[in-house]
Amino acid sequence: MMRIGIIGGSGYVGGELLRLLLLHPSVEVTMVTSRQSVGEYVFNIHPNLRGLTQLKFVPQDIEMLQKNCDLVFTATPHGGSVNLVPKLLEGGLKVIDMSADFRIKNPNAYETYYGWKHENQELLKEAVYGLPELHREEIKHAKLVACPGCMATSAILGLAPIVKAGLVDTDKIIVDLKVGSSGGGSKPTSASHHPERFSGVRPYQVTGHRHIAEVEQELSILSSQSVKIGFTPHAVNMIRGILATIHTYPKQALTSKDLWKALRGMYDNEPFIRLVKYQKGQFQLPDPKITLGTNFCDIGFEIDEHTNRLVMFSAIDNMCKGASGQGVQCLNLLMGIDETTGLKSTGFHPM
Repeated sequence: MMRIGIIGGSGYVGGELLRLLLLHPSVEVTMVTSRQSVGEYVFNIHPNLRGLTQLKFVPQDIEMLQKNCDLVFTATPHGGSVNLVPKLLEGGLKVIDMSADFRIKNPNAYETYYGWKHENQELLKEAVYGLPELHREEIKHAKLVACPGCMATSAILGLAPIVKAGLVDTDKIIVDLKVGSSGGGSKPTSASHHPERFSGVRPYQVTGHRHIAEVEQELSILSSQSVKIGFTPHAVNMIRGILATIHTYPKQALTSKDLWKALRGMYDNEPFIRLVKYQKGQFQLPDPKITLGTNFCDIGFEIDEHTNRLVMFSAIDNMCKGASGQGVQCLNLLMGIDETTGLKSTGFHPM
């Protein structure tokens, strides 16, 4: 039984980690830290966990984490893990970091996209990008896993097969995302305040979004050449979920058969990828509503012969496959157990 600690357990990502790990048959959650909720029962902050745990939030104490845990999830705000993770690793703990602090290999990108200089650049080389569909074998042997961003996950998984197969122009890729409010975290801002967000569709960080660095990094590795993307998210009237609508331009005329070959060639044995392209019913293409509460990524496509355009669709639950579910999938790989353990959920319908 692996002993698990969660640093920053009072936020949405921490709460989702707890939801999954408290029912996981091969782990025990032994410590959950929070700066603002010390002494509070976990279920007072995450009421969906009532009856599942009597844990209380405790202060962040490295020595106590070393004593009581084998692996720690760091669910801190961006910039909060960069100096914390080295201390955890030095104490012999394995770490799955849910922040952006170790996702990007190029340290200069942190100055460009996050506005701060990375203070532990050597660890960037050691960290494994926590997307199992691309880095499964590396994750199995990692000491530090850097989980991807939620929007980056949807974009990369939607694009990976066609980029890897060399089917599209890698200088003309546009990723348009519709994102639920939980992606903004548990602390409200003027932009995420319910009356301001409700009933609207609001573009934000229209250019230069920080997840661009991750997407270009991973796709460039896949294609063995530089990949450049445009990336624009929109805040929409839902709480959980992301739909990425991705506009690409084929190098030559494509048929549905070409697309199915690329998608199945990469994802046929992936437990959390579903290919969604049907001829009947109201859910003929991916819809994030159908992924809520699950670790699935639903992927579909349409070919637009009129403009020589290939449109890819990728839908996930940003809190699960886009964050905590993916973290637990990486944990399973690190433990050497079936990577679907604790993640077999169908979600809900209707929702």
